[in-house]
Amino acid sequence: MLLCANENVPGDCVTELRARGHDVLWIRETAPGMAADELVLETARSGGRLLITFDKDFGELVFYRGAEGSVGIVLFRIRKKSPAEVSHRVAEIIASRNDWKGHFSVIDDYSIRMRPLPNVTN
Repeated sequence: MLLCANENVPGDCVTELRARGHDVLWIRETAPGMAADELVLETARSGGRLLITFDKDFGELVFYRGAEGSVGIVLFRIRKKSPAEVSHRVAEIIASRNDWKGHFSVIDDYSIRMRPLPNVTN
């Protein structure tokens, strides 16, 4: 799967996702400390990548400020227990579905909530 990992996605998550065969563009590697959320969203959109993040600001960008959505956005709101546990959980959740496209998905410790994204062109 083509993924764009926001800068706040832990390196262990990126490593595990790559080990599982995902093509992960990690913002921390391509634009460390300099990527505004709008640029991250555009990077994901233009690359046809599912955006994964721990930053809830992307919901505001697409739902309230009218930014064009990427292929899909997955917002993780899970408790950060240990880096290894979070990495494993993120990778398992991403692999658990094939309908991320076109949705803003919020993952917490108990559920996955999905809402259609407005302004999706990919």
